Amino acid sequence: MNARIDLSVLTAVQGLPEPSFATTASGISVPYIDCGEGEPLVFVHGSLCDYRYWSAQILPLAKQFRCIAPSLSHYWPAVDAFVQGEFSVEAHVAEMAAFIEALDLAPVHLVGHSRGGCIAFHLAREHPRLVKTLTLADPGGPLQTTPQAVAATLPPATNALRARVADLIEQGEFDRGLEMFVDSVSMPGFWNKSTEGFRRMALDNVLTLPKQFRDPLPAYTREAARDIKCRTLLIDGQKSPRMFRNNVDKLEEWIEFAERQTIAGASHGMNVASPGAFNRAVLAFVAA
Repeated sequence: MNARIDLSVLTAVQGLPEPSFATTASGISVPYIDCGEGEPLVFVHGSLCDYRYWSAQILPLAKQFRCIAPSLSHYWPAVDAFVQGEFSVEAHVAEMAAFIEALDLAPVHLVGHSRGGCIAFHLAREHPRLVKTLTLADPGGPLQTTPQAVAATLPPATNALRARVADLIEQGEFDRGLEMFVDSVSMPGFWNKSTEGFRRMALDNVLTLPKQFRDPLPAYTREAARDIKCRTLLIDGQKSPRMFRNNVDKLEEWIEFAERQTIAGASHGMNVASPGAFNRAVLAFVAA
């Protein structure tokens, strides 16, 4: 887990441009890759990921858009200078808003996956002037479907599994913990069938998982969804776990200007497993 690595070597292997760094008004240094010209398309990664997660989107979509993928603070490449501030959804929402402002990108086409979808959702709510269109792919977090609910939470079985995953990771059993978590949010056997690149990325970010579990995602509510006023594309995988498909079902109903695309045969990592279908869906939406 050596943080001091040669970023240019890793990005070159994947065919990605070398990373740049943007400093926000609060002094956080955000690493990101930037490719192409045109309207800005900003990608927000989810759990265990970083800007490398979007490698199958950056180069193809850069033919028509300026594609920008940052790594959130605490995620790879986390050298000492980058790990600043608390680890929370609220902090990452503020960080991504400040990142867009630091690069003078607004308004952007914003794309978020899983936990990054939750971040993108709240960024669009809280900073509407920064977002032109919003794409949420299997957005993570619990649903609060009735106003009487005191607080929506994940199912007890999910919380128990995550507690076990955190224990394994904190004991240094990274591979066992990652297998348990990744299979739970995708499908059984997914971790063992994953590419070397995905496994390396997840291992680079494994220590963020216990931090993430201590910071539960806020629930999606009808009232919060009504705050989304931009055109919104909701993407799910045909085989995505029910939790994510339920989120897409409700957000399609609640967000005023929402449309939906389901990627046939795909599960949670649909942009990696079916990049052509995913990229076509995003391109058709943002170019409309």
